[in-house]
Amino acid sequence: MRTCLVMGAAGYIGSHLVPYLQEAGHRVIAGARHPCRLPAGVEFRLADVLKPDSLPAALAGVDTVFYLVHAMGAGAHFHRLEQQGVKNFAAAARAAGVRRIIYLGAIQPKQCNSRHLNSRRHCGELFRASGVPTVELRSGIIIGPGSAAFEVMRDLVFNLPMMVTPKWVRSRTPPIALSNLLHYLGGLVDLDGVDGQVFNAVGPELLSYQQQLQKFAAHIGKRCPIIPIPFLSPRLSAWWLQFATSVPQPIAKALVGGLKHDIPADDGPLRALLPQHLLGFDEALTESLALEQRLGAEQQGEETPLGLRWRHPEYGFYDRVASGSALSLAPPEALWQVLQGLGGDQRYFYMNSLWAIREWMDAAVGGPALTRGRTNPDRFVKGDMLDSWQIIGVEEGRRLALLFNMRAPGVGRLEFIMAPEPSGLTRVTIRAHWHPQGAWGLAYWLAMLPFHLFIFQGMTEALARQGEALVGIPVMD
Repeated sequence: MRTCLVMGAAGYIGSHLVPYLQEAGHRVIAGARHPCRLPAGVEFRLADVLKPDSLPAALAGVDTVFYLVHAMGAGAHFHRLEQQGVKNFAAAARAAGVRRIIYLGAIQPKQCNSRHLNSRRHCGELFRASGVPTVELRSGIIIGPGSAAFEVMRDLVFNLPMMVTPKWVRSRTPPIALSNLLHYLGGLVDLDGVDGQVFNAVGPELLSYQQQLQKFAAHIGKRCPIIPIPFLSPRLSAWWLQFATSVPQPIAKALVGGLKHDIPADDGPLRALLPQHLLGFDEALTESLALEQRLGAEQQGEETPLGLRWRHPEYGFYDRVASGSALSLAPPEALWQVLQGLGGDQRYFYMNSLWAIREWMDAAVGGPALTRGRTNPDRFVKGDMLDSWQIIGVEEGRRLALLFNMRAPGVGRLEFIMAPEPSGLTRVTIRAHWHPQGAWGLAYWLAMLPFHLFIFQGMTEALARQGEALVGIPVMD
């Protein structure tokens, strides 16, 4: 049994690798910047690779590290963040006496001008030069729910009647099934004589992205014509994808930069060390959609992407976020007491006329928004109804999460958070998360965004004032 730290446990691969290692008999520690959903018996340690002070405690007693961290969502400078994070972590791992780092990178073309792929390669080089024994596993596109490249494909196939695509969809790459990748990652824990080596982890087929899209469409019984346009550049492609998929634009841009290359890869050395049946694309897709259904059913009613889109495969995995916040002199418990009046006759603290208009619009198309009242008027209970919303998360005195039940092209949730600040003030935050249904869902989100920003800011200010009035603090207009 090894003590394994999974850095990036809240991410796509990490969330699947943690239970896989646990089932293999290892002691598993999950490392991430924020607490995340974990199986029973897994220890969580707060760790941020860009905050070196957080790393020694996270690495204490650790034998093997899986490094799954990337920063593609941070924008154009993501490669600098990735490389600095690797330098910070490698220094801390060396000081902690870590036996082995297993770094998950990306397969490489012969000549590469992709910032995403170049950063992955350079991060592997930094780890191998750090003095900590490192094995680099370079993966192709991963076929599994939550994988960014797979979710782009999924959103396009489920939501577009036809696709106008750039020429990079003809570039070929060997996609790998999630289960095959987990077998390789787990197998590297105890292999001898592999430190300092680089292995390719790929599937058995070399397919263009267009072929994968066509196979996906055929699998779900959909005809989806694809019309390639040669002048659609990677930059324009990434811009277009933000209006067609839920994958955030910075991540889509980084991925597209890598997809424009043919990337054949020799996986013979890894297959010889860790033999297994490699799933073809159709098998991997069948496995992925079945896994999505199983996890969605298990997580139904929870604040997870798979739980929210269960039975709605057309909804996006990634969310769009809008928020408002205000500082209050009132303590969190006073603000929570004010929040207890949410819904029913007291409504929503600010611009109730706009809320009423939206409710009547929903009722006009057969929605439930004119439902008023609360299952339990005295306190928030998970599973209860609050007007047409369902309560899906309660952290007493600190956080409330509601599921949006009005008719709309997507699924959303609304968070109310009361967090004490170091200054002694309390920050009130209202945050909306929206998982869109393709282009229509994204268009709906963009149309509602100005109203969301305006209303949420007003609601937080109203909550702050009412909390201050409740504890006798004079209201300043």
